[in-house]
Amino acid sequence: MDIQSRPNAVEVEREYNAPFHKLMRLFTLSILVSFIGTAIGTYVPPALFLPLVVVELIMIFSAFLFRRGKRAIGMPFVFTFTFISGITLYPTIAHYASIGGTSLVLTAFSVTTGGFAALSFYAYFSKRDFSFLGGLLTIGLFTLIGFGIVGLFTGGFGGGLGLGIAVLGVLIFSGYILYDISNYKQGLAEEMVPLAVLSLYLDFINLFLYVLRLLGILSSDD
Repeated sequence: MDIQSRPNAVEVEREYNAPFHKLMRLFTLSILVSFIGTAIGTYVPPALFLPLVVVELIMIFSAFLFRRGKRAIGMPFVFTFTFISGITLYPTIAHYASIGGTSLVLTAFSVTTGGFAALSFYAYFSKRDFSFLGGLLTIGLFTLIGFGIVGLFTGGFGGGLGLGIAVLGVLIFSGYILYDISNYKQGLAEEMVPLAVLSLYLDFINLFLYVLRLLGILSSDD
C-alpha cells in the first residue's frame, strides 16, 4: 500500500468517532449502576422512596440548569443519579412483577433494549437529520407531564386512555433516542459527555417504563 493512501490518525479518529463510543460505554455503565440501585431498593424502607424521588427531581433540574448555562457535570453526578433512580424504580418494577410476573418485566426490558439498539443504529448510520423532532418532542413531553399530574389527582388512567398514553410515551421517547443519537454522532466535547450520558439514560428508562406500562395494560386485558 502506498504510504500516501494510508489513513492518517485524524481520519482514523473521525471514522471511529471515539467520543461517541465513549458516550455509549458510559451509558451502558449507567444502566448497570441503575440495576444495582434497583437491587438495593428491595431493602429500602418505603418511607424513603418519596424523599429520594425529590432528590432525583432536584438533580434533574440542576442538570438542566447546567445544560442551559453550557456548564459541565461530572460522571460522579451521573452515577449518583442513576443509582438513586434505580432505587426509586423498584416499587414500579415490583408492582408490575406482581401483576404479570417477572416475565413481564423481563419482556419489557428486552423490548426496550432491542428498540434502543435498533433506533440508535438507525440514527447513527442514517444520513437523515432528526433535529427537526426537537419541538414536537418537547410538546409531547409536556403533554405527558400534564397527563401525569392529572393522574395524580384522579387515581391514574385506565382503559383506552391509559393505553393511548402508554403508546404516546413509547413514541415520544423513541423519538428522543433518534433525536439525541443524531445530535451526538455529529461531535461531542469531552466535558459534555456526562450530560449526554444522562440524557440517553433518561431516554432509555422512560421508554422502559412506558413499554412496561403498555405491556401491563395489554396483559390485564387478556
